[in-house]
Amino acid sequence: MKIKHYLYNTFLIDDGNTKIAIDPGQNLWLFKLGSLIPKTEWETITHILITHGDPDHHWQSDRVAEASGAHVICGKEMTKIENGQILLIDPRGRELTSWIPFDNAHALDVGESVTLDGVKVEAVKSVHGPIAIPFFGFKMKKTPGPEERTGLGSMGYKITIGNKTILNLGDSLLLDEWDGLKPDILMLPIGGLGNNVWTMDVADGLEAVKRISPKRVIPCHYNVPLFLIKKFAAADDQMFKHEVEKLGIECHIMNRGDEIEI
Repeated sequence: MKIKHYLYNTFLIDDGNTKIAIDPGQNLWLFKLGSLIPKTEWETITHILITHGDPDHHWQSDRVAEASGAHVICGKEMTKIENGQILLIDPRGRELTSWIPFDNAHALDVGESVTLDGVKVEAVKSVHGPIAIPFFGFKMKKTPGPEERTGLGSMGYKITIGNKTILNLGDSLLLDEWDGLKPDILMLPIGGLGNNVWTMDVADGLEAVKRISPKRVIPCHYNVPLFLIKKFAAADDQMFKHEVEKLGIECHIMNRGDEIEI
């Protein structure tokens, strides 16, 4: 099985028969806007998992779904039913004003699961923190809520392929509910801005690793591009790696385009 990383929380998981895209979003650096997952990969994707509705996670999901015909899995808060059809929040729409149909869409609540073409996906609780984004000298503040698109439908996923399990927590703060999940691979954010802003930071990420007890860890969603800033949500990944390895757990630092085989 190969895992490839494309910044933020975007991954491809490929075992030769199945290709899972997690969060096929948009690069948000103004000097390199575009799909995080190359278009050459789109047609061969079999499953799309969306952890929430922010642009770096959801922006290209409808286009990838149309190109591939893949199963699309998301949290129920990203969906609504209209005339018997599941609609998802428009990836490029404004706030909660537009919703569009997705073929093969599957909406999950925490604890629910679905098995599709040999891949089991279980929804795991995830809570997106508030964000504070610098933009042309101003700071935009957004707190997730019922009328906000920020963090909409926040959900983590435990993915089982064959005898391997992969846990992706999306853009979450630290939660007690993850204790003892013990996946083979844990993907978690470490670029939080402190005081529970945006996601876990390095300290919370290390606490999550201790609680979850995975075999391997991949930190993500840190030192990412955002508007005019090339490395936003700074985190010391080498320190994180050192502390994880002191626990006897492997840690893989992955830059954009890096691939590992497990």
